[in-house]
Amino acid sequence: MRQHRRTLRLLGSLLLVAMAASVTGAAPAPAASPTPLDRVIPAPASVAPGGSPYRITRGTHIRVDGSRETRGVGEYLARILRPSTGYRLPVTAQGAGGIRLRLTEGPFGAEGYRLDSGRGGVTITAARPAGLFHGVQTLRQLLPAAVEKDSVQPGPWLVAGGTITDTPRYGWRGAMLDVSRHFFTVEQVKRYIDQLALYKINKLHLHLSDDQGWRIAIDSWPRLATYGGSTEVGGGPGGFYTKADYREIVRYASSRYLEVVPEIDMPGHTNAALASYAELNCDGVAPPLYTGTEVGFSSLCAGKDITYDFVEDVIRELAALTPGRYLHIGGDEAHSTSHEDYVKFMDRVQPSVAKYGKTVVGWHQLTGATPAKGALAQYWGLDGTSAEEKARVVKAAQNGTGLILSPADRVYLDMKYTKETPLGLSWAGYVEVKRSYDWDPGAYLPGVPGGAVQGVEAPMWSETLENSEHIEYMAFPRLPGVAELGWSSAASHDWERYKGRLAAQAERWDALGIEWYRSPQVPWGVGGR
Repeated sequence: MRQHRRTLRLLGSLLLVAMAASVTGAAPAPAASPTPLDRVIPAPASVAPGGSPYRITRGTHIRVDGSRETRGVGEYLARILRPSTGYRLPVTAQGAGGIRLRLTEGPFGAEGYRLDSGRGGVTITAARPAGLFHGVQTLRQLLPAAVEKDSVQPGPWLVAGGTITDTPRYGWRGAMLDVSRHFFTVEQVKRYIDQLALYKINKLHLHLSDDQGWRIAIDSWPRLATYGGSTEVGGGPGGFYTKADYREIVRYASSRYLEVVPEIDMPGHTNAALASYAELNCDGVAPPLYTGTEVGFSSLCAGKDITYDFVEDVIRELAALTPGRYLHIGGDEAHSTSHEDYVKFMDRVQPSVAKYGKTVVGWHQLTGATPAKGALAQYWGLDGTSAEEKARVVKAAQNGTGLILSPADRVYLDMKYTKETPLGLSWAGYVEVKRSYDWDPGAYLPGVPGGAVQGVEAPMWSETLENSEHIEYMAFPRLPGVAELGWSSAASHDWERYKGRLAAQAERWDALGIEWYRSPQVPWGVGGR
């Protein structure tokens, strides 16, 4: 009945508009036209427009094969489309036409897909479920932005005719969220996951420990969370994830085809752990909890056996909670650890990661020790980082260490856009939208073998960020550009074309209730705020 009343009201409004046009002689509104296939972010590998568009109607079904994964993607798509269209959109394995999700062997790799659209329907084909999911994100962007709203909208729901064939450039397209400086709830993390998924991000790196807070329950060292997690920057109440909380984040991320990469930063950035257990300190004296923002003053005691018992316990419990392949051990800004102790520490800790079935990831300072075989180093240096430090990273890459590129003066999402930005820091400089997009990961560090670059990641440190609105304001509009650097070919990279596609995203962000920064570098249209 409620839907019937809505329909009557809508018909009445349309009739009044038509009558007014006939009386005044005003021209009727132009017919809706679908979003061109090449207007999505990240830019697809291949676009071949042509033919009639497909229109989603009350009779549209979402058709899936018999696999559990395909049905899951279909149900996800239906949950997005139902509120705004008002249509039932049943997910079924029967019939033909409508929106079809199909798994089949083909040249798609683990994450690629093909989207075919025409008058008779839309078919998304992939070799793996992740590819179907990424294809659904493309379909979302081909529909009007109002499709993201949670109330019935007038439509029409047109998908342009033609074919998109798409595969990613890099397998690592990440975003890091620092939940240690300020704690974010499970629901806040889930909200960010949904925003990352829209742009085909596939790694969620969670920075779970730092000087200001320890955020994951460890049964063998319970005070880490209950005491070490009891505060945050500025002295707020902090918080931590129970193991059930963490499993829920992992489950939710997996349902959006993101792999969680947990980080326990060590041997530096460890004041919360040192405050929780006096025996982890070289002098046996626990420091007070810390709520400031300085770095480099804390260190685990590399000369004590209990330090390695502690690290192994944490790695064992965290690895058991994490189905993904990677465990990040930090390793940055260990200024209070001598070089000799740093090397000793990393030589003892890295085998523990392998022992529990995970691959080591560390910040690029890991290359100052001996990275384990197969380890990944996350580079966060600047354009102006010393030649010596860059050379060490390049040499490690030449010797087989994979690289994740996160240059701080390009893709640290907590950097201010300009000096007037009310949030964020500026130690790496100001990072406007063009700067965050206008670089090539494959050519960023000369001398690095092409195969060594695993991808890109956009870190979000939280010294000044306290809620979802803060996260969103700093992520948008920069995050989509980083996602494109990770997904799209170098040949497609062009700021002038990209900024127009980016401007078209603003209406979608508004529909999703996302806070965003209106950069003067982007020609925002009438859909933006």
